[in-house]
Amino acid sequence: MSTLRDEPSQLWSSLAPLLAGQPRVRLSKDGGRSYPQRFERDLTPGLPSYPAAVRIFGRDGTCAAIFLDFDSSIAGVDWVEADVRAAQSLLHSVGARWIEDYSPNGGRHLYIPLAQRVSFSEARDLVEALGARFRTLDKTPHQNLLHGCMRTPGSPHKRGGHQMLAMSLSMAYDVARRRNSADVWRALTAELARDIAAARAYRMEQAAPAALEAPAPAGVEQTLRMSRAMQRIAVTGLYEVNRYQSDSEARQGVIAGAAAAGLAITDVQRRMKQGLWPGLASFYARYPARHRAAALQRDWRKALSFVQRNQDHPHEKNNVRISPTSEPPTQAGGLRGGNSAVLTDDNEHRFIRSWRNALSLMESRYQNRAGMARRMVLRALGEAAHKSASRHIEFGDRALAVATGMDHTTVGFHLRALRAETDPLVVLLEAGRGTKGDLYMLTIPEATLKAAQELPWKKGKVHALRPVFRELGLPAAFVYEALENSPVPLSTMDVVRTIGLSRTAVTEALDMLAAWNLISRTTGWSVVPGTSLNTLAEYFGVLEAVAAQIHTYRIQRAQWREWLSRHANVVLLLPAPEDDYPWENFEGPPDELSLADLAFPAKGRAARVC
Repeated sequence: MSTLRDEPSQLWSSLAPLLAGQPRVRLSKDGGRSYPQRFERDLTPGLPSYPAAVRIFGRDGTCAAIFLDFDSSIAGVDWVEADVRAAQSLLHSVGARWIEDYSPNGGRHLYIPLAQRVSFSEARDLVEALGARFRTLDKTPHQNLLHGCMRTPGSPHKRGGHQMLAMSLSMAYDVARRRNSADVWRALTAELARDIAAARAYRMEQAAPAALEAPAPAGVEQTLRMSRAMQRIAVTGLYEVNRYQSDSEARQGVIAGAAAAGLAITDVQRRMKQGLWPGLASFYARYPARHRAAALQRDWRKALSFVQRNQDHPHEKNNVRISPTSEPPTQAGGLRGGNSAVLTDDNEHRFIRSWRNALSLMESRYQNRAGMARRMVLRALGEAAHKSASRHIEFGDRALAVATGMDHTTVGFHLRALRAETDPLVVLLEAGRGTKGDLYMLTIPEATLKAAQELPWKKGKVHALRPVFRELGLPAAFVYEALENSPVPLSTMDVVRTIGLSRTAVTEALDMLAAWNLISRTTGWSVVPGTSLNTLAEYFGVLEAVAAQIHTYRIQRAQWREWLSRHANVVLLLPAPEDDYPWENFEGPPDELSLADLAFPAKGRAARVC
């Protein structure tokens, strides 16, 4: 251990950039318990004030160093010391060099910098093999391609203090700069060959997660026409070893799935380069960088040939080729029992835009956590009104749940609270029955009517919760909306006044949005037009969560229809949802509504929802 204690800021600025798999860092604002993706930032030389963990893997699915985390909470400090000494002896035997630091709670980290980056699969195999030898080694950082991260020397610790080097900074810096060669890596993997084979055999014995076999839900954009199993492999790099014996076979499976779903090779290349499919990118890490494009083209030609052979047999059903994005039937806009044609009267459009002004004027009443959720429910109702061109809305709780990112029971709770207000913005006209959702009507309170009509109308269509903000949070959604709708840049205090949230919440949301390049600051804050909300949502994995929610609701809706078919006569006599049938469990959206339409617009569709 070094006799002179180096400053944590110096340790961080010197070593963190050299060890990280990509120049990104995640902050823990809950005292080191978690490192959420939404708190990810660019890695800078400045020492963060929160516990900070660098990303282990890059966008190409490879890592620049092996991170070994010996956790004192597993078996105590003494066992950690014994495991660290044994691991160091192993590394020394193959000529490897390492950096060591220690935590205030007695944990230890060993970092093995590599001259040639290794793929996710190779790194995971090595760490899992070491984990079989050393009880206190935490294998999880190297088992997750998207979220694997670890604190490096200098980082603040959750118990106070910092990660400190167990060696001099000059020696650690030399190891980080003169990294372990490919020969050292081969020697290390050869030494652990039996352990690596055992780790792979153990994975083969594990049952595949049921979620991998779930069918892809309909109604999503083209990239989600692929089966969810193929998407997961492309994103995470994890696959069923009973189905694919190697990375090469899994890679070809993903490429074939993409080709069958109608993607172009440029779509695949873009997702690999942008880090949307790091798992697939990691499968090409075995090739030198200059040969990876040619390897992808070879795989693509094979995939197209495979898809063409399947298309030559039209009697064989191929679910992945069925387009799920056809236009849904029109949602009824009038009162229940009336004409199902969409109302296009200009009076309805004028009323809806005046209602949006009333919403802006009255939003100051919704400032707490529940208030923010009610704001979003109101926006979802406004979006539904725009889509149906009518103030009358017959969207079920589950449809609104997809639009708001909430659970359907939470949506129902907020709807009951909204319609019970003294001056409500929405009223319930008729409770739902059968496959029909509740019938609501937008209304402008008398006290606000004149002011709402005098204000200029806002351009565009109102947004419910766009998928990316499921990860970034409601405050970020409201801040982005305010900047998006402003013709000029806004200062922080302007944003606070516009959306009515606390300065702390607004400042945190601004920092988060800026970290993901959604907004920038010059004379004031403004939206960065080149950043795609859909692309970022796909990067976060939010689209998969939306698809899973839609799939769950589709199953529940089928169950509800089945119950109705068996109890049709009884349902006609029931006067209220509280009566004897499973209303709360199975109330679903009306048949006319495509749930996915709220989250994923088809090309050319009227609603601007992203």
